[in-house]
Amino acid sequence: MKASIGRLAFLAALLAGALVPATAGAQTWPARPVKLVVGFAAGGNTDAIARIAADRLGAALGQAFLVENRVGASGAIAAEAVAKSPPDGYTFFVGATPNILVVPRVNKVNYDGQKDFIPVAIIATNPFVLAIHPSIPAKTLREFVDYAKTRPGQLNFGSGGAGTVAHLSGALLLSRAGIRVAHIPYKGGAPAVADLIGGQIQMYFGNASELIPHIRAGKATVLGVSSEKRARELPEVPSIAETYPGFHTHTWNGLFAPVGTPRAIVERTAQEVARMVTDPVVVERLHKIGTDPSGIALEKFAELIAKEVPMWVEAVKAAGIGPAK
Repeated sequence: MKASIGRLAFLAALLAGALVPATAGAQTWPARPVKLVVGFAAGGNTDAIARIAADRLGAALGQAFLVENRVGASGAIAAEAVAKSPPDGYTFFVGATPNILVVPRVNKVNYDGQKDFIPVAIIATNPFVLAIHPSIPAKTLREFVDYAKTRPGQLNFGSGGAGTVAHLSGALLLSRAGIRVAHIPYKGGAPAVADLIGGQIQMYFGNASELIPHIRAGKATVLGVSSEKRARELPEVPSIAETYPGFHTHTWNGLFAPVGTPRAIVERTAQEVARMVTDPVVVERLHKIGTDPSGIALEKFAELIAKEVPMWVEAVKAAGIGPAK
């Protein structure tokens, strides 16, 4: 009996000893610089959000947070690199909606957006603005739909590229409205906006920050926003859901950790993001790039991703660009 008790005590001590390094590691993290990997070039929204986060997380946690841009394959190269990196809390992916929910459904990639990452926290979100060329005699979404129905296939809508969230938002709207408008993909939003202003395309879904100056100058007519509620930047513009109930698309940008990252590190990072997005200075910086602070984290972030899957499957099918799964 004494031998059995002694053996149990030995095993308990051994187990406790095995757990100490993991706990201690989480308590001392970060002990060296942390990488925030971005799948897009410097200057875009995701990159700007990553740099805002890097500044504040570095200040809060006493270590440098370094942004690393690994551009290519619509963010898939960066996502794969992070998915395969050591889950030690020193590499995070600054992921956006397309990296996690769209690209793996339209292209062959070497990562699973939902299985290979832990959703840590959303930093910011932004809806899309639907604009048309002023030559179209429509001031409301319903008027534009009626106009397009009498001209099937005669109108064009542009996006920053096939498979982008803006492209899929447009395809989803066209499908639900029952109209045919040809899609013209561009290499980025800037040339698409230029052609909208020039009249080469008649419809465009884009970020508020890139369209508002042209809307205010009378060079584009705004018809709606893709968020569930009206957007902060355009309170007078109805949401598309006011015409088509249930329509809702947006982009979120947030932090993801490789599966296996210690829970204590993930929770600490999520807590710091929650603090960060309530700071007035950070809020102002996020608003300047047309985004809204969020802070949704951990299980609630994972629930949001799961909830959005059916919508993006529907959008991929509507766009006809890949085998939705």
